[in-house]
Amino acid sequence: MLKDKFKTHKIYQLLALSVASACAVNAAQAADADFNEALRAANASNISALQQYQYSMQNDALGYYPEYWILNSSLASQPASQIVNFAQRYPQSAMAEKLAADYVEEKVKMADFSSAQPVLPYVTNADQAETCAVAQVRAQSGDPLVYAEFKDVWLTTNSQPESCTGLGRMMLSSPLLTAQDRQQRLWGQLRAGQSGQAIATAQSIGMNLSLAQLNSIQANPIQYLWTAPKNSKEEQAYLVYAVGRLADTDLVSAMSAARKAVEGVPADVQKAIYRAVGYVGGTTVMKNNFNREVLDFLDASYGLPFSPEEAEIYARQAIRFNGWNSLIRAIDSMSVTQRQEDRWQYWLARAYEQQSDSKSKRAAEEIYRKLAIGDDYHNLLAKDRLGQKYNNLPANTLPTNADAVRLSQDIHFRRAFALRNINAPENYINREWNWAVRQAYLKHDDGLILAAAKRATDMGWYDRAIYAADRTSKQHNYTYRYAMPHQAYVVSHSQNAGIDPAWAYGLMRQESRFVSHARSHVGAGGLMQIMPNTAKLVARQMGETYNPAALTDMNTNIRYGTFYLSMIQSQLSNSPVLATAGYNAGPNRARRWQPEGQIIAADQYTESIPLTETRDYVKHVMTNATHYGILLGQGSQTIGQRMNAIPLRSQ
Repeated sequence: MLKDKFKTHKIYQLLALSVASACAVNAAQAADADFNEALRAANASNISALQQYQYSMQNDALGYYPEYWILNSSLASQPASQIVNFAQRYPQSAMAEKLAADYVEEKVKMADFSSAQPVLPYVTNADQAETCAVAQVRAQSGDPLVYAEFKDVWLTTNSQPESCTGLGRMMLSSPLLTAQDRQQRLWGQLRAGQSGQAIATAQSIGMNLSLAQLNSIQANPIQYLWTAPKNSKEEQAYLVYAVGRLADTDLVSAMSAARKAVEGVPADVQKAIYRAVGYVGGTTVMKNNFNREVLDFLDASYGLPFSPEEAEIYARQAIRFNGWNSLIRAIDSMSVTQRQEDRWQYWLARAYEQQSDSKSKRAAEEIYRKLAIGDDYHNLLAKDRLGQKYNNLPANTLPTNADAVRLSQDIHFRRAFALRNINAPENYINREWNWAVRQAYLKHDDGLILAAAKRATDMGWYDRAIYAADRTSKQHNYTYRYAMPHQAYVVSHSQNAGIDPAWAYGLMRQESRFVSHARSHVGAGGLMQIMPNTAKLVARQMGETYNPAALTDMNTNIRYGTFYLSMIQSQLSNSPVLATAGYNAGPNRARRWQPEGQIIAADQYTESIPLTETRDYVKHVMTNATHYGILLGQGSQTIGQRMNAIPLRSQ
């Protein structure tokens, strides 16, 4: 009888604990749900409502948001002490860092550098624009290291944030930048057609360029070049400008005009003229296609210092046309940091490999062996060059129970999961998640990262699971990193379409990270990010009636995507590399980038793709497919089995 009473008592205790736990969870979720109401108040600039939420949410995981929105609503007028105070009360948090970074950017726009100064220590994960804003504050306070650290910003002519352009202008007044530094900046700005900036740079070295003259040249560069004077430094600068403007509109005419323009001018001006044609020709492949003479002009400009962007264009042109000696020169012209990147180390080894002497071949092998330790794109290519098979993935490490407990206690991950649970906007969810992963990564806390990846995987939240699992340092789990949801459908539809399911998975991982509702800015949708017009074409080819709603269906999306991939592969010489490029940029572009004169290796084709997005896309998909080949039990892998030589473009 006593035993029965004891049992009944225990059951009541357990029920009470269960109810209390459920109430706590429901209360937490109800409190978290205030976030969406507070966000609506923020969007409506309802400060009084936000102040009420600041009080009611103060003890919640998401409790710092109302105060963040209040401060952010009048950021420019806030004293630095308010931002510092927020950052200190919510140390190393995602929104404190964002508030601090945004504040510095805002104050730099106002040229209020003194207010930004106290906030700098709280900007710890700056993007490019924020980094340049921070550098402006440092430069204004007299930090001389800025001018050495930001030489790439000083020399960049590609589009960059206004804070970086402003930093370049600020650097003009530095006595640490030599006349040679200024001349290099001037040549770059002239070949890029940046007349206003070029005038300012020219003034810093005692040259007076006329905006009216530059505008006149811009209107008709070829006419100017027919009778252009060449005697003064200003006149020689106008030559570089005119050749660059002509190359931008008529590359062939610019090549001819440049050969005439270099007659009778100093050697450095000759090289600047050649550089203008070579660089513009190398960056207008989308318009002008590939042209072997572009590499000749870049070769002729060698001896004049290369900016990082110029060195990359030189290297890619050399890769495209088997200019192995030119490639060695291009990589040698890069900054130390740039040169040490895996991609340029790989290409340096490829160039050394083509040399006839044994010393160069040994140097190539040594580089390949160092690279072959990793498992990213250039690492896999290096394994291939050494004849190594990629046999197995590292043993999957599972997070411990202690890791799972720490995950539930970690405030950064708690915020991310809380936002996901209440269907908050994705930009907030992803910011908190990425921040949480970064904090764990900085501490080399693989256990916490894997616990987060496991929980996200179990929830079907594959994109964030992949983001986390990709960032472990020593302990890895490839089932989280290379998720395989909907495996039966992917394998079945791939086989029906006659393509490798590992390739389909590799493409899907890159396209959507397995977010079935993903939508791109151009309207592509679903797991395989299919454009509506593509879906209509596929439906017609398959003898089906097109239904826009079908694209959101997982099964239909995979079926259409694999069919389309197979279709364009058959149109593009049955090359997975060409088809992958075609899937991203369109099959006509992929075909147009095929070689005309001689067959080239697939790694050369990929590295010379003129669109950065497509170039990186092909690298990622080929890498993914190699890993998925192992996970799908296809045996030993090499990236080369998917990267056969690229045939000539058919006329």
